[in-house]
Amino acid sequence: MPELPEVQVVVDTLRSAVVGRRIVEIRALRIDIVTPADFDLRLRLTNATVSNLTRRAKRIVFALDDGGRFYIHLGMTGQLTIDSPDLPRKPHTHFVARLDDDAELRLVDPRRFGGIFWLGDNQADEIGPEPLSMRAAALAKGLARTRRVIKTTLLDQKVIAGIGNIYADESLHAAGIHPLTVASELSPEQIVRLTSAIKKVLRKAIRAGGSTLRDYVNGRGERGSFQSRHRVYDRADEPCRTCGTKIARAVLGGRSTHWCPKCQKR
Repeated sequence: MPELPEVQVVVDTLRSAVVGRRIVEIRALRIDIVTPADFDLRLRLTNATVSNLTRRAKRIVFALDDGGRFYIHLGMTGQLTIDSPDLPRKPHTHFVARLDDDAELRLVDPRRFGGIFWLGDNQADEIGPEPLSMRAAALAKGLARTRRVIKTTLLDQKVIAGIGNIYADESLHAAGIHPLTVASELSPEQIVRLTSAIKKVLRKAIRAGGSTLRDYVNGRGERGSFQSRHRVYDRADEPCRTCGTKIARAVLGGRSTHWCPKCQKR
């Protein structure tokens, strides 16, 4: 599933192509990807102008000139790209918006775990703090309320926004924290270290264009390269790039977890 870095790169690569553009026609729309289910997205978007494009957690948020807002979630396999109308559509293209310069904004999602969600003018959400601007005190507050292990806690979008399996593993390795440590038992020093590690890992991933493990591409259809720099994620039994110890793997809550037994001692 695309995580914060991948979603941020999609936003960065789409912003100049869509902001200030009018949506002149919705050429394709699979209605069962729209929430609320009875919302007429085609009517609402036609002739609207995109005034801003931002990211919130793993959401690609579109602001319209009349104050309306919606977001696109890429789910596990989604791709959101800007394409020429002459380019053949990929299979499982569920949404196409033609802009006033004839470019098409296309959403492809083979497994349909993503979708389009209408927000209207609602600014509230129940998502945790953004990690790139988060202070250690905010993370400490979220961790203090749970007895879950830190790896599982970092995946909770109400505790911290936008982190998934890849960047939880990578951040914990960078901070030298074992993934099975109980979140509320982290010391103040460990929380400061983890806050810093999360920011550094995410920023490095954004600069590298994100991680492409299978389906992910940016808004121009380009693959990311950060997967070649993973220190632990998906590297079970390979040597740690810091100390050479064999990377360990376990399944927590149905998700694979990777760590270095030497760099991340319990």
